[in-house]
Amino acid sequence: MRTLKQIMLFAMVLGAFSFSSCSSDDDGGNPADTTAGSGTITAKIDGSSFTSLEMTSIANKVTAGGQSTLVIQGNTQSQAFQFTINAYDGVGTYEFTDANVFRIASYIEPNVSNPANTQTWSAPYENSGVAGEISISEETDSNIKGTFFFTGKNSNDNSTKSITEGSFNLTLQVQ
Repeated sequence: MRTLKQIMLFAMVLGAFSFSSCSSDDDGGNPADTTAGSGTITAKIDGSSFTSLEMTSIANKVTAGGQSTLVIQGNTQSQAFQFTINAYDGVGTYEFTDANVFRIASYIEPNVSNPANTQTWSAPYENSGVAGEISISEETDSNIKGTFFFTGKNSNDNSTKSITEGSFNLTLQVQ
């Protein structure tokens, strides 16, 4: 977990100051494809349904040095998602690929009683190629919607999780 936090911090700082890139596709998809209820993230994790709690789900967009970073997160007591898109430039599709490690998707199973045993499956990972994507279909001053999918790898045991049918409809905080 500590290593993941260090990687995330490094990626955000480096991306905010030195990288810019466009989304891989200017078409972020159809907002009607977003099946998540207001304030939530939904997905299937290896086929099992997940819906985040509204009170723990949010999107933050921070702009510094002319670069924007979008962070999306949502969780329940036993599961969580977090997405970081450095060099975020609005509606479009962003790939999780080992060619651009400044876009990160994570599925987390926290262990509250023993945080050292928290399990995280992340994309991209070494030699993953394109491991998934997140599509932003709609962004307003106060809301963001989109869809996602990815295959995440756990660096502790090399297991993978398939995240499919993901969508979000979240309050957007802009800083």
